Amino acid sequence: MKRRTLMTGIAGAAASWSLPALAQNNQFGPKELIDAAEKEGSLTYYTANFAEVEQEVIKAFNKRFPKIKVAMVRAPGGQLITRIKTEAAAGKLAADVVDHSDRGLMVEIADLFQDYTPPNAADYRPDALVHPKFWPGVTLGWCIAYNTQLVKNAPKTWMDLTKPEYKGKQIGQVVGPSGGTTWTRIMFERQVLGDDYWKKQAETQPVLFPSGAPTSDSLVRGEISIAPLLYNIIYTKIVEGAPAETLFAPEGVPIIPYADGITKTSKSPNAAKLFMNWRLSKEGQEFAIKSLGNITSLKDPPAFPKGWDPKAVKVWVPKFDEFEKLRASWVEEWNKTYGYRQ
Repeated sequence: MKRRTLMTGIAGAAASWSLPALAQNNQFGPKELIDAAEKEGSLTYYTANFAEVEQEVIKAFNKRFPKIKVAMVRAPGGQLITRIKTEAAAGKLAADVVDHSDRGLMVEIADLFQDYTPPNAADYRPDALVHPKFWPGVTLGWCIAYNTQLVKNAPKTWMDLTKPEYKGKQIGQVVGPSGGTTWTRIMFERQVLGDDYWKKQAETQPVLFPSGAPTSDSLVRGEISIAPLLYNIIYTKIVEGAPAETLFAPEGVPIIPYADGITKTSKSPNAAKLFMNWRLSKEGQEFAIKSLGNITSLKDPPAFPKGWDPKAVKVWVPKFDEFEKLRASWVEEWNKTYGYRQ
């Protein structure tokens, strides 16, 4: 699904940075790395994220390091993994850096990646890390969104989405088997909100959608009134003037840390490290939060999304072993509870 183009004002947010040169070097790596990266002059970047979003990331990176060109290859999650495996088997893996939302799929091909640790590794949440080679350059998070023209009594908690007053196709839901991000949300619902949450929520007769993009479009058009959504999906629409607001519920914000890594076959290993270092830096994460609607896996976030109260909102990260082990059986149960047939 294509994302709406981010506004010019958002894209220019990175231009305000003004770190001293020495601080830049400490944040992104030593001068020798930067010099070597600029000498290489380019890198190839494989991503499963939205192309429009990653183009903004590349622009922001180039505001800091204009001498390094980034060639992006974008493909849906499963297709991207297949491409990586196929290229690697043929000895032709072209990627220098890979960015993927499904940490389990990345762990399965970890032997294709080199050892890597960012300069600020100690600043990251240990529970967001699933393998020493992979780091969460992207972290997404779930919020509750609602149409301000239709909802007068807005929900304030996840449990509010089970209220009888919202019954009758007012609520939209992305289906459980749509991918790892939605599996994170429904896992949170069951483990944090209770074993009967799905049953109670399904009784409101929500409209089911295949992914977040059509869900957010339907919300903005007024076809549904309320929906759990990844914050970055609805964020850009709100910035563009859509009649919607969001809230981060007090029971918790399920987050999805991505897995980014540098391939062993990288032809531009210094440029790849610099790109990773920048993206994982405080500067890179602040850009992603303020300009893209991301969350962060940093222990001490450099910024917060609108409506995020750091004293009241707590982040929820799935335990990786349970994330992998429970997925098939719980998604099947979710399908039955919501009457969804694939």
